[in-house]
Order: sequence, then structure tokens, then C-alpha cells
Amino acid sequence: MTRRLFGDISPFTYRISLRKMIALRWMRDLTHPVRFATHRTAPLPVVLYSHNSLIRRKLGNIDLQLQENKAVNLALAAPHINGVVITPGETFSFWHLVGATTARRGYRNGLTISSGHATSGMGGGICQFTNLLHWMVLHSPLTIVEHHHHDNLDLFPDFNRQIPFGTGTSVMYNYLDYRVRNDTDQAFQFMVSATQEYLVGELRTERALEVKFHIQEDDAYFYDKHGEVYRHNRIYRSARSKATGNEVERVLLVENDARVMYDRALVNAEILPERPSAGTKAP
Repeated sequence: MTRRLFGDISPFTYRISLRKMIALRWMRDLTHPVRFATHRTAPLPVVLYSHNSLIRRKLGNIDLQLQENKAVNLALAAPHINGVVITPGETFSFWHLVGATTARRGYRNGLTISSGHATSGMGGGICQFTNLLHWMVLHSPLTIVEHHHHDNLDLFPDFNRQIPFGTGTSVMYNYLDYRVRNDTDQAFQFMVSATQEYLVGELRTERALEVKFHIQEDDAYFYDKHGEVYRHNRIYRSARSKATGNEVERVLLVENDARVMYDRALVNAEILPERPSAGTKAP
């Protein structure tokens, strides 16, 4: 029998565990000082990368009101990020800028993920914000120093997916953060706003880079394992010289092997009877 965690015993013990994790994060930040990015300026001159993230998406049988509440939550968070400049040596922290997503500050119950299942919680849906930031950062030389995944789970069927599966983020105030450090010699800046349809983002910088970054998905397939469906892929980042067009770097960012949490009938691809052997290209 699997031993239950203290936080899983009851809502009361969950709140105690949550407060403990929040306090521990504050203590770590106090004892290990970090120079956080907080300064804002007018837009920097060069748009390095831009992306629009659809706010309302079809996510199985999820209550549509949670989507509407998510739209409110994203709009509330956007001004805290918009215009922030990350100068050389500084670290961008999502929660350091946004703060707690409480009802007192206008946030609503939105979609959250708990123990591998969709549920609702205050400020839910805010991970879409860090998803957008992360996707833009992947197209830059910024250093990702904290990034959390959704525990190797494929939670929802694809619907108008614009970016490869497995490039998302998981955040929870304040102990699951999204943090990026600027180890370069020039400043970078997030410009973010929320419209009725999209969360709109730009990553700007002071001057153009000598390379262009590309994110590529490879070895993508679904397979059956002991009656369960799993989704596999690899995400690579390549850098190409703008002057020559040659690839100067290719890095494996992540290999995903995630259990599918929705009906296999919604898998929009062939399901292989088993995972292909290493080095074998899936069809």
C-alpha cells in the first residue's frame, strides 16, 4: 500500500504543507541573495521572438467557466511582467514579479493540475503565462535556471497545438517558479499583453544576435505499455549562423515519455503496440 503524503491527508494538512513550501522558498531567497530583474523601460529596439498564445482552448470536458476565469487571471498578471528588462547578471523570477494570485487581488478559480488530474484552484491557468515566456526564452541565449514540468503526463488531447508537446511549464506560488538568468552582455525584455483571444508576447533585446535559434521535435509517437498509452518525443534546439546559415549548435532539451491521461480514441495518430527500440525510427 502506497504511503500517503502529509499534504494528501486532508485539505487542512494540504494548506499546512503549502505554507511550509512557501516559507522555505522565502528563506532560500533570503539566505541565497539573487539580483532579480524589476526595472521597466520603453520597448527595446530589436524583437528577437514573438508568439501569440490562444487563451480559450478545447481541453476535453473542462468547464468553460474555468477558461473564462483563466482569461481574467492572465490579464491580471500581464502588467506585472510587461516591460521588465533583464540586464546582464540579473535573474527573472515570475513569482517575484507577479506575487500571490489571491482572491483579494482579483484572481479567480481556474484550471489547475493536482496529482495528475485536472481540478480548479485560485489563480488557475497561470501556467499558460510561463509557457509563453518559456517558449520565447528557448529562442534566445538566456539561461533557464528553474523550470518544472507536469510530471511526465499528457493531460489533454491536441487542439490547435502550435508548439511541440512537452515544452510547457508548471508553476505554483511561490515554490515552483520559472526563473531565467541573463549571462550575456546585453539586456533582454519581455513585452506581454492579454487581448480577448490571445496572450501576446515579445522577447526584445538591445541589438540583433549573430545566430538564430530553432526548436525541433523528433522521434514523436504514441505507444501502448501494459494497456496504457504513452506519448514520446524529443525536443532539440539548434542555432544557425545568420552569416553562413550553418548550424553551429544542436542540443537535446528534453526527452518526453508521458502517460496519456485522456481517452485513446482522442489520440490523433497511430498507437504503436510497444515503444520502438533505441535507435529505431518510429513510423
